[in-house]
Amino acid sequence: MRRCGSPPSTGHPRSSGLRGRPAPVTDSDTVMVITEHSCITINYRTGHTELRPIAARMKKTGVVVRHGTAAPSWGTTEVPAVLPLPGPVPARWRLAAIPVLLATVAVRVIGPSQGRFRRLVRLGCGGRSLPPATRMQAVHAVRAVRWASRLVPARWGCLEQSVAAALLLASTGRRAEWRHGFATDPVRLHAWIADQDGRPVEEPAETSLFTPIHTPDGPGSPRAAKEAHRERSSHHSPR
Repeated sequence: MRRCGSPPSTGHPRSSGLRGRPAPVTDSDTVMVITEHSCITINYRTGHTELRPIAARMKKTGVVVRHGTAAPSWGTTEVPAVLPLPGPVPARWRLAAIPVLLATVAVRVIGPSQGRFRRLVRLGCGGRSLPPATRMQAVHAVRAVRWASRLVPARWGCLEQSVAAALLLASTGRRAEWRHGFATDPVRLHAWIADQDGRPVEEPAETSLFTPIHTPDGPGSPRAAKEAHRERSSHHSPR
């Protein structure tokens, strides 16, 4: 299973295919993605991820998202041998990306390793109540973070970069459409930034194969998560 947007490694077993007893999966903050032949459960509170074969009598846990059947790729999707350089971005965005990147690094490394994934997800969703960013603002944020990421002497994958881009947009008073998604053939996770219309920003074409399963509004598909967030907000508003 490709681990690009998976919970950061903490040295503890995270899936049923790894050594050790898997952590219990609860309904809270959990997404169950159901495909034609298998299902994967992701607990966004603990970072526990588990892949299982599909079963007719399987108990559904948490928010259920169904992943559409995609044409088989046999794992041969082409990827560039060299990472492309980020496109042009105004200097003010590049300068603003540096402290944002440092803040993201701090959130990632400070605190218990078991809570690392949860901390990053919460950071990526932090600007949910802000006005939405324009597509150009999202492009500038993603490019600026990728430019600044060259300064990080450690693994800095799609999860960390997308969270940093979301934080950069939040620092300008704009909501980022942060996405965490799932795809099959092979089973893989990915994190990215989308525009207001849900189109991936500065992403390869294969990102369209991913089904979003977590957004700033919470676990689930973008529409379902937004409706659930509105319902929660109405329950907590003063009457």
